[in-house]
Amino acid sequence: MKVTIVGAGAVGASCAEYIAIKNFASEVVLIDIKEDYAEGKAMDLMQTSSLLGFDTKITGSTNDYSKTANSDIAVITSGVPRKPGMTREELIGINADIVKSVSQSLLEHSPNVTLIVVSNPMDTMTYLVHKTTKLPKNKIIGMGGALDSARFKYRISEALGCPASDVDGMVIGGHSDTGMVPLTRLATRNSVPVSEFLSKERIEQVSEDTKVGGATLTKMLGTSAWYAPGAAVSSLVQAIACDQKKMFPCSALLEGEYGLNDLCIGVPVILGKNGIEKIVEVELDDAEKSKLKDSSEGVSKTNDLLDLKK
Repeated sequence: MKVTIVGAGAVGASCAEYIAIKNFASEVVLIDIKEDYAEGKAMDLMQTSSLLGFDTKITGSTNDYSKTANSDIAVITSGVPRKPGMTREELIGINADIVKSVSQSLLEHSPNVTLIVVSNPMDTMTYLVHKTTKLPKNKIIGMGGALDSARFKYRISEALGCPASDVDGMVIGGHSDTGMVPLTRLATRNSVPVSEFLSKERIEQVSEDTKVGGATLTKMLGTSAWYAPGAAVSSLVQAIACDQKKMFPCSALLEGEYGLNDLCIGVPVILGKNGIEKIVEVELDDAEKSKLKDSSEGVSKTNDLLDLKK
């Protein structure tokens, strides 16, 4: 199993580290436009292998996509990260050109690759890859919902004062501060609804804290977060590489599911060796349907900013 990660910055390097530690891939290739940067990150990570006990080979390359040949899975993290006060949507002009170029370069050397898109605005960048490549739709996946759901479960566990392993919860909708739809009604602690433990007001606060999870960290760190995004990506890669048939909320191209068409947005999917093997349609109540519709309209407006004729 060969995995390529384009962008050796904080998110890409964290993703490579987690994949290596899990020890399911034979090779991870880091690619970056900055001279010697990916090579240095790869060497640094390889020097942890005897300490951490993994056998995955990590190599780096400065923009030489021939090194990515025959990759099974490729992760696109490249692009400009958010700064404090920026929305993900403000990155579209710069990142669209980068993501389009990167995806085409990857496909030249790995025509059957499965692509995982991380670059922001993530739903729109995933849609761009669908529109500019000839890959089947099951092989293009946007990461956002997996990260948003991890942040949701963290906030629930914080409110409950319990381990995160006790908690199950999911966020659907767009990967934006206003587009996320935390499914609080369906969140549980060991199969018991969280509403049995938390007030309506506290649950609403959990939901709001989840939606601004990325912006909160960007303000604190001065740039986008990386540990949780890297871990989220590595979990998606593992689910595909190991054919785990795991369910994650991911940005997927919808063609009638949830009453939506021609856009990518976060919904629960089953991930296995074929990428997105199934889109799971959860029965939503009227309020959740309304929020998802509003979210989809926001994503569509961002998609309209793409110049797909370029």
